[in-house]
Amino acid sequence: MKRFFLTLAVAGLSLGVQAANHVAQDSKSTQSLSSQADSVAMYGDIGTIEVIALRAGKSSPVAYTDIGRKEIERNSYGTDIPSLLALSPSMIATNETGIGIGGTSIRLRGTDAARLNVTVNGMSLNNPDSHSTYWYDTPDLISSVEDVQIQRGAGISTNGTGAFGGAINMTTSALQTDFGGSASLSYGSYNTNKQSVHIGSGLMANHWVVDARLSHIGSDGYIDRGATDLKSYMVQGGYYSGHTSVKLLSFGGMAKTYLTYTGVTKEEMELYGRRYHTEGQYETSNGPYTLADGTKVDYYDDQTDNYLQLNNQLIVNHSFNERWKMNVTGYYTYGYGYYKQYKADRTLLEYGNLGVEDSSVEADMIRRKIMRNHTFGVNASAHYNTKRLSAIFGGAWSHYSCPHWGDIEWVDGMASSEVAGRWYDNDVRKQDGNIFAKMVWSPVEKLNISADLQYRIVSYRAWGVNDNFDWNRMQMQPISIDKLYHFFNPHVGINYNFAKGHRLYASFAIANKEPTRADFTDRYMFSQDDSEPMPERLFDYELGYQYTSKRLNVGINFYYMQYRNQLIPTGMVNDSSDALNVNVPDSYRCGAEVVLDWNVAKWFSVNGSVTVSRNKIRNYIDLLADSPTFEQNLGDMTIAYSPNCMASLGFDFHHKGFEALLNTRYVGKQYLTNNQIESLTLDSYCVTNLDLGYTLSLPTARSVRFGITIYNLFNTEYCSNAYGYSYMWDGVRYDEAYYFPQAPLHLLANVTVKF
Repeated sequence: MKRFFLTLAVAGLSLGVQAANHVAQDSKSTQSLSSQADSVAMYGDIGTIEVIALRAGKSSPVAYTDIGRKEIERNSYGTDIPSLLALSPSMIATNETGIGIGGTSIRLRGTDAARLNVTVNGMSLNNPDSHSTYWYDTPDLISSVEDVQIQRGAGISTNGTGAFGGAINMTTSALQTDFGGSASLSYGSYNTNKQSVHIGSGLMANHWVVDARLSHIGSDGYIDRGATDLKSYMVQGGYYSGHTSVKLLSFGGMAKTYLTYTGVTKEEMELYGRRYHTEGQYETSNGPYTLADGTKVDYYDDQTDNYLQLNNQLIVNHSFNERWKMNVTGYYTYGYGYYKQYKADRTLLEYGNLGVEDSSVEADMIRRKIMRNHTFGVNASAHYNTKRLSAIFGGAWSHYSCPHWGDIEWVDGMASSEVAGRWYDNDVRKQDGNIFAKMVWSPVEKLNISADLQYRIVSYRAWGVNDNFDWNRMQMQPISIDKLYHFFNPHVGINYNFAKGHRLYASFAIANKEPTRADFTDRYMFSQDDSEPMPERLFDYELGYQYTSKRLNVGINFYYMQYRNQLIPTGMVNDSSDALNVNVPDSYRCGAEVVLDWNVAKWFSVNGSVTVSRNKIRNYIDLLADSPTFEQNLGDMTIAYSPNCMASLGFDFHHKGFEALLNTRYVGKQYLTNNQIESLTLDSYCVTNLDLGYTLSLPTARSVRFGITIYNLFNTEYCSNAYGYSYMWDGVRYDEAYYFPQAPLHLLANVTVKF
């Protein structure tokens, strides 16, 4: 299998190199064919973008949003990237700590983060096991991002896990020809703070450039004990000679966050306030805190998630001539981390290394869940460009390995020698390869026909003993997964610019995606059989219209996303707060997205978006074993976490150095399960932020910007996320829901000096 993947990657690279060798003309231009859509990789002036991950262009039949550097800088005071992404259509950002830092995630068109393909310079950030992107594993990445493109629907992304609901492509900042840098300081509510410094060498000896960034972000969090401590770095160097550029960069950091992923019930919020949560809580006779029933409790102060991640990339671009360009990116990512948890009254039989055989024996303990992973791979492509035709050929291959294990630091009443060893131990190997060909053809002026064909093969193996105790077999859950998936993902479309500023487009795509690790290992939590999860398939139909002029940009996009065996969230989560999913044979998402960007005057602009949608499971049969409606056909049900309306409205006032941005975001009601139970819902909410800034120039600095953001301007009481489930116990039905409250009105101030 390894030999096959290596051959696949080399074939993709060789295809580009051999094609390029057929042409021997010199080139004076390094510009991409942006007017004819997708550009895999290019490089131009040293001060411009050097690497463009697979992007949509003005003639691509894709619904997308571009976020430029100016908007990124306005949102880089200290919050995680999802706070920025939430400004785009159909996007929702969620947060566990209540202030946009720490445990953050996103959903697009109701699709969760595990089905959104996230790349940096073409390298996938999605975890190959869970398929999610953990933003605090790459702290303050936003400070090193030049631009972001968000593609909605199947998109045109080809690297990493399948883009099942969309793709987020980020490009890191270009190296600058002049010496310079910046320093940034932020401070605000809940002791939220950020310190960042960046410096660049400028062009040295006409060929070399080096720059670096160091950052720290800290916060106490709105949620009690929701502390976050993030340290990050970015180092990059480049060599430029003629039509060749070589860039080496490394970014990552160390994250320590207090665990807040268990949420809080509405009853607990009424008793103890919205900042309350139970992580690390234990009973003790002399505890400093008293619960409503008089119980004395205290909290373990190291209930934390600790993670180190180092991302390394080597990017080579070469322009052979005006028609041929080539890009090769090699990468390696190292990650190591663990959860540290206090667990009260645990049944010791569930921990095999303790040697306890009596199921009635319980004790408090401190345990760790640990992982160490290595990911490496290569992406390669060649771009052929003429007046009528743009073609891209390439491939990618990656290898992922990750042992998971757990140990116990302390058990009440037991000596340290009695708790030695691992209570679970398993390993994972995953290889992911693809080859692809893209083409954009203009048979006549203003008409573009595009085709994108990808063949992807995935090998996933996991073995050993998992951390779940199987009470039916009275042993730790064994893992034995050996899967090989073959996927063909075509994408075809047409774009017609029928008048000045007007364009119509339509596309059809098929996307396939393999299940996650949790879909295999945690299925026993809700299923009565030994069945396995099936891969998902999406048929995505898109139709759009856009009008663009100097002062007005308006568009509407209609989509119909039909699924076979879609893995939908049940509302339940596992012990690590990962969603538990179940296949449904027939489901769909359909809707309309309207976007507006209007420059009313030189000093005032308006932007907004509205998404209305319908997200349904056809003839939903409830297969959750403990559900009160087990094996019942409930008819057509709304898919969990899929609001039928999302909207945003922004006002941008700017005059000379002053700017004020007012942004309001509305998210409709969401069901937590697929049974449409009113007691298991996340209420709709509307929240407004105000950003004020003033930039001035000084003789000793390029610019100094003073800014302050007022979050939740109107002090709205809302929750951004929740999870829940129903079950029967002694003939009584129970509905349980756990919420993640967000902070009331709070501030974050910033000063940034560029020199």
